[in-house]
Amino acid sequence: MTHFTKILGRFNVTPLLAELEAAPDMWMADTSRQRNVRCQRDTWSIFLRAPQKPLPPGAENANDVHGSRLAPAAATFPRALALCESVAKEQCGTLGRATLVALLPKRRVFPHVDSGAYYRIRDRYHLVLRSSEGSPLTAEHETVVMREGELWVFNNKVNHWAVNPSEELRVHLIFDLLPAPGRGYHVLPLDET
Repeated sequence: MTHFTKILGRFNVTPLLAELEAAPDMWMADTSRQRNVRCQRDTWSIFLRAPQKPLPPGAENANDVHGSRLAPAAATFPRALALCESVAKEQCGTLGRATLVALLPKRRVFPHVDSGAYYRIRDRYHLVLRSSEGSPLTAEHETVVMREGELWVFNNKVNHWAVNPSEELRVHLIFDLLPAPGRGYHVLPLDET
């Protein structure tokens, strides 16, 4: 496969699900992503780490902002945040943004490319927390079905989309790592267009 790498096959996600079950109202605390990002309109999000605010001078949107900060919800999800930090250390990378994302039943994330300076130099990770029928994710011409407890890295710099074939929420912990120099799975050189 060109666009996907499975990092870990069976991670114990029970503690992370317990955090979510203890705070179900957090899904609606910030609805900006599904309101403002058309391809994500069928999702709910809980931001753990978010772009630095206010945006620096000259930045048109967060896709070109490298700095990130703890979001208010991070205090409610210490285990999820600790997992992201642990993977960053293990992969010799620096944690960027991190978000818990639920894809609604029988819905999709519409085709899109994550563009901008922020994404260009970072790898995108997905840890599947809940997905009773598996989580199909397509990047260009390749499709994988991610299973509960699996950690994947994939190329979000190509056209990609996801579907939830089940009658239940599909929940992933999605986060970005800035790899150490000379490492990384799907980072682009700064001079590549």
